[in-house]
Amino acid sequence: MEKEKVRIGFYALTSCYGCQLQFAMMDEILQLIPRAEIVCWYMIERDSYEDEPVDIAFIEGSVSTEEEAELVKRIRENAKVVVAVGACATQGGVQSWEQEKSLEELWKAVYGDAKVKFQPKLAKPVDEYIKVDYRIYGCPPEKRDFLYALGTFLVGSWPEDIDYPVCVECRLKGNSCILIEKGEPCLGPLTRAGCDARCPGFGVACIGCRGAIDYDVAWFDSLARTFREKGLTKEEILQRMKIFNGHNPRLEEMVEKVFQGVEE
Repeated sequence: MEKEKVRIGFYALTSCYGCQLQFAMMDEILQLIPRAEIVCWYMIERDSYEDEPVDIAFIEGSVSTEEEAELVKRIRENAKVVVAVGACATQGGVQSWEQEKSLEELWKAVYGDAKVKFQPKLAKPVDEYIKVDYRIYGCPPEKRDFLYALGTFLVGSWPEDIDYPVCVECRLKGNSCILIEKGEPCLGPLTRAGCDARCPGFGVACIGCRGAIDYDVAWFDSLARTFREKGLTKEEILQRMKIFNGHNPRLEEMVEKVFQGVEE
């Protein structure tokens, strides 16, 4: 008797579609055919249907319209496991970088008086609207992260999360320290590892696309103090840390603490 296939859906919200493209280019996807049925994936099948029940739902992009907010609720109702994929879905993405301005201000700055057929919202991560069961980080995610998560689900287990920073991988590779030796504002000390320290490996400071590590060990204050000693202002530090951490509830408080009583 043929074993029932796992039903999988890929869904896209507001994003560059880079995460889906990363997955679509993976030859390993073909190995899924005997074990899984792709129920929804508009990038490869225009006749996809979003409201079908699935075992695993992979969601890319931030919730940036009223329609997307309703869509993620329907996906949640129809899915046994919901996986947020990429920096936009897990952290809101660069489109949610600016949290202090109103939607009207941001819209005017980017689109002027242009009108659209959908109802825009301030961009937010998926878990601001629904329960997310697992997250695949990065911009775009690493291929091995996706294969690990999917393979683990298919054998009926659960993938582990990464709980150490980019600095660990950077040291293991023997890279020069961008922060200490070059004096550049590298976010490796508080950013979740898993990228094999790719940017520092090319001499480029980490901008934190995999988001801050969890478990209350992302010490924004400690790193902000180091940045301040290197001459960065509070505003410069906040802007850099907010690129992929704009929704982190601890960020501003921890950076503010470093600058209390300090005249810039």
